[in-house]
Amino acid sequence: MAVMEATVPDWLGTSIMAARGVAKGKIGQTHELTEERQGKYHYTIGPYSDPVMTVKPGDRIRVWTQDCFEGRIRSESDKPSEVLEMPYINPQCGPIEIEGAEKGDAVAVHIESMVPRGENPRGTCCLIQEFGGLTGTTYTATLNDPLPEVVRKINLDEHSVYWSDRVTLPYKPHVGTLSCSPEIDSINTLTPDQHGGNMDMPDICPGHITYLPAKVPGARLFLGDCHACQGEGEVCGVAVEHATITTIRVDLVKGWNITWPRLETEDMIMTIGSARPLEDAMRIAYRELVFWMVKEYGFEKWDAYMLLSQCGRAKLGNFVDPKYTIGAAILKSLIGR
Repeated sequence: MAVMEATVPDWLGTSIMAARGVAKGKIGQTHELTEERQGKYHYTIGPYSDPVMTVKPGDRIRVWTQDCFEGRIRSESDKPSEVLEMPYINPQCGPIEIEGAEKGDAVAVHIESMVPRGENPRGTCCLIQEFGGLTGTTYTATLNDPLPEVVRKINLDEHSVYWSDRVTLPYKPHVGTLSCSPEIDSINTLTPDQHGGNMDMPDICPGHITYLPAKVPGARLFLGDCHACQGEGEVCGVAVEHATITTIRVDLVKGWNITWPRLETEDMIMTIGSARPLEDAMRIAYRELVFWMVKEYGFEKWDAYMLLSQCGRAKLGNFVDPKYTIGAAILKSLIGR
């Protein structure tokens, strides 16, 4: 298995994480969260499971993730209804406690690299009965027959996803499910909300920084459900799911009491909302972006609102899971960054 070295983008030194994080851009110890160290994977995200490790702000963690099926779909002849037990989907690594994290802080997660794991890595895509954007589901109940159960196994490497003889896609990995623990609830790993969760946002990818609200001591970071590629919306409900070694660096922004996840790239800032219907997720995301522009970038509220109507960017995570996810973004060049 080839392992790409984690690289630090040039812009990272000017990021919120570097400017306001406890570590001030310094890289600390590297930790290895292997399958053996993880032991049991988690299918809920909450404050009640035992942490697998404690790290300091600035530390790196190399996380050995499973695919979203925990490897249960082994061949194209497998039927998801026979090998999967819903809702045991999206096994999570962690929780990882971050030293010094308290309620009212924000956890910064910089994804440094993601590489396929295994000697001959393959991804999995499939159709699952009553799951997806173009079929009846338990939340959108219809009398249509369930989808046929179709499994596709896909060869891939750190450059390409070999979908078929006709189509080769670029390897553009991202983390589907990334969270800190809610304060009291334990939420299943299929559901996104204020804690993060199964957002399936392609922008949560190598080179970018996600900021998550800390609600409990240690924050309790969870990570899993990695995708080799995915279109916006994840329309059939399943991306090219694969096991990875995902290298992250974490930091802590003390006293940054954010309500919903936020994301930063070299060129833009983004707020992420999750809800049903889809327009409510859009409303949450854009409202949070207005609030951010007013509080930290000197905009008047109604000016920010009108400006975003002209240049805001909407990014679609998923519109399949129990809640839908939208990111609202604006270019840094327009807010004086």
